[in-house]
Amino acid sequence: MKNIFSNLKGDLFGGITAGIVALPLALAFGVSSGLGPDAGLYGAIFIGFFAALFGGTPSQISGPTAPMTAVSLVVIAGIVAANNGDVEKALPSILLVFLLAGVLQILLGVIGVGKYIKYIPYPVVSGFMTAIGVIIIITQVLPAIGYYPKEDKDYVSEYTPMAEEVLLDKILKEEAGEGYLVLEDFKETQKRAAEVSEEHILIEAKTLAGNEAKSVIGTVKILPRALANIDWLELILALSTIIIIFGFKKITTAVPSTLVALLVVSGAAFAFNMDYRPIAEIPSGFPLPHFEMFTDFKFAQISPYLFAALSLAVLGAIDSLLTSVVADNMTKTKHNPNKELLGQGIGNSIASIFGGIPGAGATIRTVVNINAGGKTRLSGAIAAILLLVILLALGPVASQIPAAVLAGILVTVGIGVMDYKGLKAIPAMPKSEVAIMILVLLLSVFWDLVSAVGIGLIIASLIFMKKMGDLTAERSDVKPLLKERAWADEGTFPESLKSSVFIKHVKGPLFFGSTSDFQQLAKQIPKTASTVVIRMDRMQYMDQSGLYAMEDILVDLRRDNIEVLFVDVLDQPRYMMERIDIIPDLVSKEHIFDTFQDCTNYIKQKEKVLSERIPA
Repeated sequence: MKNIFSNLKGDLFGGITAGIVALPLALAFGVSSGLGPDAGLYGAIFIGFFAALFGGTPSQISGPTAPMTAVSLVVIAGIVAANNGDVEKALPSILLVFLLAGVLQILLGVIGVGKYIKYIPYPVVSGFMTAIGVIIIITQVLPAIGYYPKEDKDYVSEYTPMAEEVLLDKILKEEAGEGYLVLEDFKETQKRAAEVSEEHILIEAKTLAGNEAKSVIGTVKILPRALANIDWLELILALSTIIIIFGFKKITTAVPSTLVALLVVSGAAFAFNMDYRPIAEIPSGFPLPHFEMFTDFKFAQISPYLFAALSLAVLGAIDSLLTSVVADNMTKTKHNPNKELLGQGIGNSIASIFGGIPGAGATIRTVVNINAGGKTRLSGAIAAILLLVILLALGPVASQIPAAVLAGILVTVGIGVMDYKGLKAIPAMPKSEVAIMILVLLLSVFWDLVSAVGIGLIIASLIFMKKMGDLTAERSDVKPLLKERAWADEGTFPESLKSSVFIKHVKGPLFFGSTSDFQQLAKQIPKTASTVVIRMDRMQYMDQSGLYAMEDILVDLRRDNIEVLFVDVLDQPRYMMERIDIIPDLVSKEHIFDTFQDCTNYIKQKEKVLSERIPA
């Protein structure tokens, strides 16, 4: 307890400042996700409090972030569409996916995955972050100009035929499960179809129209129609917000420009009684747990999103640990990665139970906290408590914030989240890395965020393995056409034995990337050789592929009556070869030497014995 309150004044100022910065972002991310501003606020409160309490980075501020919201949006849109556009009906399944993501994060922390997150290739992260920025900017164009597809009657009417097909398909699927289709000779189908009203069709058409416009491609397609129906007041509010956010930063950074823009533009719109569109109503009172998520969910609806839950867990881990590194650099401390994942997982799990969207460590909020004096986990807890107080006391007031203002805030978030460092480096970077970054960027923007990252990781891993295999093969002299170069301690090796003894050097790990070349060792061996010496002084590691490649070579050499001697076998390769009895079945322990000199002495003695047996 003494440690927690050791920096009370600094943590108080840091937490209050970070909470103020988090407020507009939480509301904006909630609206962007499709669950409403309250979901963003609940996420900021519960993730912020419990991640601070149990996490491994004392000064970190956690809450909804742009990457987590972008992936959450995919999950929410898909499950809502499966529930005829009814968010309330879809909510239990949505929250269960978020809960699963939190549980997976806890599991990642428990098994110690945190220390491996740093191995995610930079081109994948860069392409993904830039894609997040592009997605946010493009998808916020429609609310920024005051165009909402569901309210455009002409646009919605285009989806009426598709809505009728969808409703009929749902009826047929229901009957297929109930056995009506054949037994009732379509009478039940006709009866149920007749019960579908124009209102049902309109609701389904609005859902289809709204879902189509949520994607980047859908937004681009509908943009000409939207530009012909601009609500100039909404556009002015959004542009004013953007201008104030960027302009106020040039005046001072002591006060968060996002908060200034929120208060100034919202205050002006409310004071002058402008006819603007407010955000959704924020419920007053303490958030209530959604225990129905454990009883009312449909596994068939969440099963397609199990991989998305894992992606949320991994993405949250990456996002949080990158922020932890920033905090370490500023505070000269060292975070605990696995404990941080544990804290983030607990925060996301509890937030999901109370209806909050997932989040992670937030870089800007963390930097603000540290600069204002926050150093311990108390600062994160204070930031969360401040948001809870605002929710309880000012919920109805916050409900009057113009939707265009939050759209403007999100546009600035999208601009800020893009990886300009990676984009500027494109001309100087290797073509393979640039290709990965651009591929992840394009796939994320125009196809699917989760799949794009997976494909990027696979391709980056394959390219890395190819490069490492080539480099290892080159340095290890395993390529069959390379001439073996003698090592320093081989200078005194008898000239008379060089025709009958072939010395092979392995300089580096023998793994799946280099085994194909190593298996062609026979092409290097002179026809006059009766003995092969394999020097393993510098072969630190052997994987299963390398193990079996070695076994195949030794079997071939034994078949050709060529004796094999090992020199200086290191612990890990020796352990592997002993596990499948390469040692002693193919190479006896008597044929393994600690030094090359010992091996040379053995060969000399052997040649001497053989020469004595040959009659003069």
